[in-house]
Amino acid sequence: MATMETRKTTNILLLILVIPVVFYLLKVLDFIFIPLIAAMFITLLFLPLMRWFKRKNIHKGFAIAAVVAIIFGVLKLAGELISLSSAEILSADNSFFEQAELKINDLIITLEGFFGVKRGPDENVMSYYFPNGGSLENFGSTFKSLQSALSTTLMTIFFVILLLVESINFEKIMNRAIFKHRHASVKTFAKIEKDIIKFVKVKFIVSLLTGIGFTLACFAFDVSFPIFWGLFAFLINFVQFIGSVISVVLLSVFALVELDTTGTLAFFVVVITGVQAVFGGIMEPVLMGRTFSVNVITVLVMLMLWGFIWGIPGLIMSIPITVFLRIIFDQFPETEFISKLMAGPGSKES
Repeated sequence: MATMETRKTTNILLLILVIPVVFYLLKVLDFIFIPLIAAMFITLLFLPLMRWFKRKNIHKGFAIAAVVAIIFGVLKLAGELISLSSAEILSADNSFFEQAELKINDLIITLEGFFGVKRGPDENVMSYYFPNGGSLENFGSTFKSLQSALSTTLMTIFFVILLLVESINFEKIMNRAIFKHRHASVKTFAKIEKDIIKFVKVKFIVSLLTGIGFTLACFAFDVSFPIFWGLFAFLINFVQFIGSVISVVLLSVFALVELDTTGTLAFFVVVITGVQAVFGGIMEPVLMGRTFSVNVITVLVMLMLWGFIWGIPGLIMSIPITVFLRIIFDQFPETEFISKLMAGPGSKES
């Protein structure tokens, strides 16, 4: 009995030592793990289509070419939307930016008075808070970020192709490394596929409707750059909970530039908050059902964890990763309690 207890204690200590090392490697090797994990989730979305091609006796090469064409089509559409929103911003006249600078200065001065910040009378607000705002160093940093994003995108597509041709077979890896029994791995993989696909579909629909709602609200209240704000709301909404708050706050602050600060601005804020509440607070939970059975505390912890490790990609992928981990934990008696701790109030007991 003593030997069993000693072995159990040793295993726990080893686990405590191994977990930080694993997270450290995930952070250091993010250039590999981010596109690999993203490719895993993207591949899950296309597996039903690949099975349909297989039932129709369509050659796998043509099926993969079709999937790659769809991915590049989506990227092309995203590029067109970004180009359109950029053109929208660049077409604005100088008077708008001058008005925006005046309003932002007034807002910052008000906040400085509230928080007791002392700034010299001759010091410009923008140069005081953003001393390197127009430096070449910032331009270089932006260029480096774009280069990194392009590299990650291409690597993700590469990993998607490898997963689709089964050069990397995720189900077999799960079978050999985690479950040891094919039936358990197949069953768990099917649940992961079903839940992740449903989550991504619902999140895409809700984010799209939110983006359209923000765009229409900007058009209705004559707020500048409606396409940009719709696109921004759509993208940031993929960050669970935090994204919806960020989009409302930033657009509300931006609307200060153009809208009357008495009734019109307040009504506009109510409208965009209502859009988020209807789609994110009511429609999303109804459509998600029991798939997204993870409580709020777990979501926030996972957002902070994966955001710290992988930045923005980590924030976007944190919830699918959480759903994946919860399903895995739920399969073993030793880790089932972790799954229950992560579960939301509407989840089923295993």
